[in-house]
Amino acid sequence: MNIIGKVIGGLLGLLAARVPGALLGLLVGHQFDRRMASRGGTKDNRRRRSRVSSQKRQQQFFEATFAVMGHLAKADGRVSEDDIAGARDVMRRMHLGEEEAGAAMALFNQGKRPDYPIDDQVDRFNRYCGGDPQLLLMFLEVQIDVALVKGAISQAERELLGRIADRLGVGRLALLRIESALRARRRFAGDNAARQAAIDLGKAYEALGLSSAATDAEVKVAYRRLMNEHHPDKQASRGLPPALLRLAEDRTREIRAAYEAIRDNRGFR
Repeated sequence: MNIIGKVIGGLLGLLAARVPGALLGLLVGHQFDRRMASRGGTKDNRRRRSRVSSQKRQQQFFEATFAVMGHLAKADGRVSEDDIAGARDVMRRMHLGEEEAGAAMALFNQGKRPDYPIDDQVDRFNRYCGGDPQLLLMFLEVQIDVALVKGAISQAERELLGRIADRLGVGRLALLRIESALRARRRFAGDNAARQAAIDLGKAYEALGLSSAATDAEVKVAYRRLMNEHHPDKQASRGLPPALLRLAEDRTREIRAAYEAIRDNRGFR
């Protein structure tokens, strides 16, 4: 049953296969592809495999996002109102429909269980999305962003985030950089002056991960890099579910606003 429709474009749940069978399948598939390639008939098959792969990535990203979010909320012993508000805020920003939001909350509640197989979930997500480091960073960014709703990340949450990052092959330093960037963007987005002429340029520099001593060239490079990492078109090509693309849109608006504030202040093009 397709319970979240266009968001993940597939069924929730995974088909499990034994390793020997998977290896044999890879071998047989490889030989088949070689024969078909020699006949010039692989184009349709490649297109079909690409669609299936994209659907699985979207499915896994959606499932892991909310299940891990629930487990992280429970990391320090209890799920607070802020934790729930943070999860619902993500759903709101995604513009999830009633059915889709219900599926997301069901995953969140599953993740809250003390016996939830968090390592299995993270490993499964890594199998489907680990080939694209930007998807892994986007996933961690969503988790840290929700954890920051309370203002501070508890020690238990930090330990769990570190464990998840380790299983994804993402360094602890990357986690700190994500947190620092998110805190800066929150300050920038929450500053009323950021929408007016009297903008706090210090926060704009922080949002781009720079200091005011950065050169014009460094500002431009940082802007292009962040846009490349967060732009919805880029994320869509990586297999991010449509609903989660709306979070990427929020990020790009914040990045663009910070860049434009600095550009206008300096007067470069």
